[in-house]
Amino acid sequence: MRRLPPLTAIEAFVQVARLGSVKSAAEALALSSPALSRRIQSLERHIGHPLFERRHQSIHLNPDGERLLAELGPSLDALARAMERAAGDGDLMRLRLAVLPLFASQRLMPHLGGLRTLHPELHIDIDTGAHGLARLDEGLDAAIAMATEVDPHLYSRRIDSNKVIAIGARGLREGPEAITHPSQLADATIFLHRDLPDTFKYWKEAVGMPDLQPAAEDHFDSGQLILDAAAQGLGVAFMLESHLKESHDERLVQLFDIAVESPYSYWFACRRSSLSRRPVKIFHDWLFDNLLAEQAD
Repeated sequence: MRRLPPLTAIEAFVQVARLGSVKSAAEALALSSPALSRRIQSLERHIGHPLFERRHQSIHLNPDGERLLAELGPSLDALARAMERAAGDGDLMRLRLAVLPLFASQRLMPHLGGLRTLHPELHIDIDTGAHGLARLDEGLDAAIAMATEVDPHLYSRRIDSNKVIAIGARGLREGPEAITHPSQLADATIFLHRDLPDTFKYWKEAVGMPDLQPAAEDHFDSGQLILDAAAQGLGVAFMLESHLKESHDERLVQLFDIAVESPYSYWFACRRSSLSRRPVKIFHDWLFDNLLAEQAD
């Protein structure tokens, strides 16, 4: 039997082929770009001909590379799944998921019981730390993040589209100190989330008041704390319509009948190669086929 090339060279080839970028593949495999290129070159020497068309700042499979990927890709994925089963406890599967705290508490945790019923073998480690997308190569399998767009080298799918609204305590709409017109925000404190820094900017431009300046801007890194502060009457929060709806907090109301298309959306994202892993695929399919369908009802 002909001697096989190193598995590391095959893994490098599949990663570059799927991601379309030496840099992205190197990041996914925790290698330098030169080290990854050497592995690709060793595979090409073993086969005896090139597998990629190399252009300025880009790399593409040639026909020989496409045929090899079609044969090697599924086999490598099957090998990865076999190793997961061998390293795990029986049939136990584990997903390491980065998710924003407010999304987790409002939209994920209330539905995880349904996922557990469908897939009792799937267990999820939840990480609510910041910069989930940037940490996908640091032990995380997938992330649910707030962004205007996602790096095209990642697999990503938009979870929802949303609108920016002004949220305040009920007394600010109905009481003696009611804020009934956007111009009154000049005398108010507004609350902004650090992950949604331009919400007020988009909102005021949409209402035709681009020069409107509030008395103060307070920034939070916790959506729940923003809602709590607004409910206490401490200021006006500029957040997403879904944040108010899913809070189920009777103390909070939308101020003004103005809802502006948000530049920010929730996204599911992972490395493209990760989507073939069973825990990631199960969660991804459940998220879009079941959880979002329930929330649309």
